Amino acid sequence: MPLIALAIAALAIGFEQLVQWKYGPLGIVAFILLTVGIKAQNVKLSGVGAGLLVLLLVQSG
Repeated sequence: MPLIALAIAALAIGFEQLVQWKYGPLGIVAFILLTVGIKAQNVKLSGVGAGLLVLLLVQSG
């Protein structure tokens, strides 16, 4: 079980670094808002984070 948790944490950190590299500080803020909103089960917070990520994806694409 600790190995699975370690692997998931490593993937999350890797994804966070990828978002920061590709989308800059605003991407990290959006990712953090999305993550905190999901963990706290706050729909508004996760919606804002998801919306920011979508706007960043559309802008770069």
